[in-house]
Amino acid sequence: MIEIVQDRDRPSGHTLRIGGADQSHVDLDDPTRLEFDYMQRIVDVIDALDPPGAPLRFVHIGGAAMTIPRYVAATRPTSAQIVLEPDERVTALVREQLPLPRHSGIKVRAVDGRTGIVALRPDFADVVVLDAFDGARIPAELATAEFFAELARVTVDGGVVLLNLADKAPFPYVRRVVRGVRDSFAQVMLSAEPATLKGRRFGNVLVTASQRPMPWAGLARRAASSPFPYRVLPYRDVVEGFAAKSAFTDGDAEPSPAPPGGAAFFR
Repeated sequence: MIEIVQDRDRPSGHTLRIGGADQSHVDLDDPTRLEFDYMQRIVDVIDALDPPGAPLRFVHIGGAAMTIPRYVAATRPTSAQIVLEPDERVTALVREQLPLPRHSGIKVRAVDGRTGIVALRPDFADVVVLDAFDGARIPAELATAEFFAELARVTVDGGVVLLNLADKAPFPYVRRVVRGVRDSFAQVMLSAEPATLKGRRFGNVLVTASQRPMPWAGLARRAASSPFPYRVLPYRDVVEGFAAKSAFTDGDAEPSPAPPGGAAFFR
């Protein structure tokens, strides 16, 4: 079941719910208000890109209610944005009930992430955001070494790739994904809530990758000082202690683990 639920305390706020799980939240009056903590961590990275507020070229793998594209349209006006969202039912409902602002620069393509990325020319994007789920699981084809090589191909040399993953310690899934990312990108950062990193709960794990150094220290300070703090593992810790020995490939790929009990964890 796909539905959009209006906030009780703020009429301009709406949550997209699919199969009982909260997938996206948007505020039509203020697209910079982000209810989901992991999305705030994603835009922390986007906001840190130079020059501040300048338009960039974005590709979003997974659209849902298009929270991050709306944020980008508000904070980096005239940015060119492509959203790869295969579920046309979701896109139609969102366009009807949560219309995009005029001249947003957001274009939606009704294709899956793998197909959409392969079709793009080299050096197409400054930023790629992967936040795609089939139900409560990330599709297997979006976690392989071959796919990350494609992401490196379409992202400019100084660009950034941001991945929203989900797992629980000891992170058998995320570790193999990180290995694949590390094989295609020179710099990798990982962040998650402390409770997730300590194995107390299943949750979001964010991976940031680039061919050039990022302002890891500043991002770590910002994540640590937020109302719901995230811990950041910088490049050296990821390379030396987190990445698995082997990446997923197209031959042995698997979707991300399902949250226990079907719980909604997209926060």
